[in-house]
Amino acid sequence: MKVAVVGATGMVGKVMLKVLAERNFPVTELIPVASEKSVGKEIDFKGEKYKVVSLETAVSMKPQIALFSAGGDTSKAWAEKFADAGTTVIDNSSAWRMDATKKLVVPEINASTLTKDDKIIANPNCSTIQMVMALAPLHKKYTIKRIVVSTYQSITGTGVKAVQQLENEYTGTNSEMAYPYPIHRNAIPQCDVFEENDYTKEEMKLVRETQKILDDRTVAITATAIRIPVVGGHSEAVNVEFANDFDVNDVRRTLHETTGIAVQDNTDTKTYPMPIYAEGKDDVFVGRIRRDESQPNTLNMWIVADNLRKGAATNTIQIAEHLAANNLI
Repeated sequence: MKVAVVGATGMVGKVMLKVLAERNFPVTELIPVASEKSVGKEIDFKGEKYKVVSLETAVSMKPQIALFSAGGDTSKAWAEKFADAGTTVIDNSSAWRMDATKKLVVPEINASTLTKDDKIIANPNCSTIQMVMALAPLHKKYTIKRIVVSTYQSITGTGVKAVQQLENEYTGTNSEMAYPYPIHRNAIPQCDVFEENDYTKEEMKLVRETQKILDDRTVAITATAIRIPVVGGHSEAVNVEFANDFDVNDVRRTLHETTGIAVQDNTDTKTYPMPIYAEGKDDVFVGRIRRDESQPNTLNMWIVADNLRKGAATNTIQIAEHLAANNLI
């Protein structure tokens, strides 16, 4: 299996390489790909050194799979070139997510829809992935009518520049700013740019992508996305109104039995998900599960996941694993 990692020197790309190694994905030849300024640099993978190559070189090498994490512009410009060369592209940017001809995949939910004809597969937004992981099994049981979600997102979702900003502010060092405001001791109610409706792109991703993954445009969703000075992962306060009533213990049991979900929900022992414990793990953690007493058939929950792993790299590689296991490459 010849595997290209596009954006191999970036924050998510590095985690992709780590996850490929951890999960023993059957890589026979690794092709690390990055921008021209990184071409020729060496990276380590499973004890061997590989030289970074350009996108043009990578296409000519005809990998079976290309894992993209180099931004939407790169994906728009190059994904189809890889696909035309016979490569199956799994793209971590927003470039193809809402394209009606492309599948938007969380393997535990809808990998079964994939076929050999799917040469460009979209990986959802990190905050969407962790939310739908928890909501999909509940939607099957109780039918979701409306979701109100507030996200508290790690600076790692912005990238290395944001991590550097926080570290520099913490030590009192002046440096380049990833955000328009300080992030240390602050919460910025803006993730990504604003759209015409005054919601940010990140907030509208939660709306559009969730409906597409659940394959249900009737689910009403409203979102507020906030950036906080945290590194370990994204947290979400989710309020869900169902068409049908539920038993809270049954909700806990359903989530506990769902692959990829870890329930941490015990108020007696102050057990609940936190990004400090989610960091470096692949599960989606769910807790603070309780009935909304202000209206019928409504549930509150708190969802946390490492946005670089299940929110990005791990989900991408799980898609690749599904393709390989089902001879879809």
